[in-house]
Amino acid sequence: MPTLSPTIDRARLHALHERERQSFRDRNRESAALAREAGAHLLSGVPMPWMTRWPGDHPLFFTGAQGAHFRDADGHDFIDFCLGDTGAMTGHGLSVVADALSAQARRGITTMLPSGDAAWVAAELHRRFGMARWQFAMTATDANRFVLRLARQLTGRRKVLVFDYSYHGTVDESLVTVDAAGHVIPRPGNLGWAVPPAEIARVAQFNDLDSVEAQLRQGDVAAVLTEPALTNIGIVPPDEGFLAGLRALCTRYGAYLVIDETHTICLGPGGATREWGLEPDFFVIGKPIGGGMPAAAYAMTQPIADALDSFLRSDDVDVSGLGGTLTGNALALAAMRATLANALREEDFALTIPLAARWAQGVQATIDRHGLGWSVQQLGSRAEYWFCPPPRNGAQAAAAIDADLDAFMHLYALNRGILLTPFHNMALLSPFHTEADVDRHSEVFAAAVAEVLG
Repeated sequence: MPTLSPTIDRARLHALHERERQSFRDRNRESAALAREAGAHLLSGVPMPWMTRWPGDHPLFFTGAQGAHFRDADGHDFIDFCLGDTGAMTGHGLSVVADALSAQARRGITTMLPSGDAAWVAAELHRRFGMARWQFAMTATDANRFVLRLARQLTGRRKVLVFDYSYHGTVDESLVTVDAAGHVIPRPGNLGWAVPPAEIARVAQFNDLDSVEAQLRQGDVAAVLTEPALTNIGIVPPDEGFLAGLRALCTRYGAYLVIDETHTICLGPGGATREWGLEPDFFVIGKPIGGGMPAAAYAMTQPIADALDSFLRSDDVDVSGLGGTLTGNALALAAMRATLANALREEDFALTIPLAARWAQGVQATIDRHGLGWSVQQLGSRAEYWFCPPPRNGAQAAAAIDADLDAFMHLYALNRGILLTPFHNMALLSPFHTEADVDRHSEVFAAAVAEVLG
């Protein structure tokens, strides 16, 4: 798959990137000072290691965020198309969530007892996604781990099938890829893996049912874990019939189908599960349902819940590997109730999906103007551009990455008041974005491309 336009002069691109780096330094002296201070005691100078990958010499330090914008320590205003990588999909600083958090914090944050919000949230999630029985987690990573434990318990099988270059948080089974011979190996960057990945994972290619069946035929897969469309190696939509075929294969070979909708809720209030009529055995949702508060949930069908009941009511459930002391705490549940009652609704997606379409159209207009072999994908209220034709699986997407061009485009946008999702050329739209915000990105994107092409 071609990844670059032959008209791009790499020396020119490097010079432009160095110019933008100097502009970043000149603009962000207060953030630079804060970064030096953070470097004294924080590992790698950041709260989480991947924060070193923001464009520029150091991360920006933000001082406030509201709606679709945030301000940094140097007083610059930014249009935020990252939105906390989906965590702030509802927009920053929702007053209803802030009020709920404040009120609940004064009543008590955690007691290891259920609050009345738990039943309301579970009922609302059932209404949206159709799954019968729900439990809570702090993150989608945790929820995925819990679901995989349950699938192994019920099937007596050890392995999990994931798609090449998929991502489901820091779940060991998903931080894998395959080598040239098709052997399962740790994904580059995977640190300190406990066992050889081939002992716990199988890998197939997205949009390739033959690849899936070849792995399931081995008879040792407890569950297939997937997003309905890949989003963490960029947006890779499913081919027509792929998800239905995947469902059929899971049934045929006795593996549970786990759908992770942490990002694909961008398709609507009930995510792809409702929009596309999916039938998962287990279901996971995280990040946006707490309005920015750490919160997640997982669900299962009624037959699975019935089969698990005796295990989950045992005296040893506290060491089952499910949950934790702060899981399902009253503060997180209050945030989920406030968020689900007031955001991620039909009327919100009626605003955000057309904005994502406008964003994609603005990018496509520049691609067409220059006759580039690039592409744009839209998935509900999310959109992304590629420096290649649309990939059909994660391996193609990974091979298409142009790190130098990515770095320049992100920094060019950042220096002009636009934040994109790190690791991707992706935008997520909230109800607080405006057409003017979108058009500003189209303008900046067009200017960046014109400079690169000379």
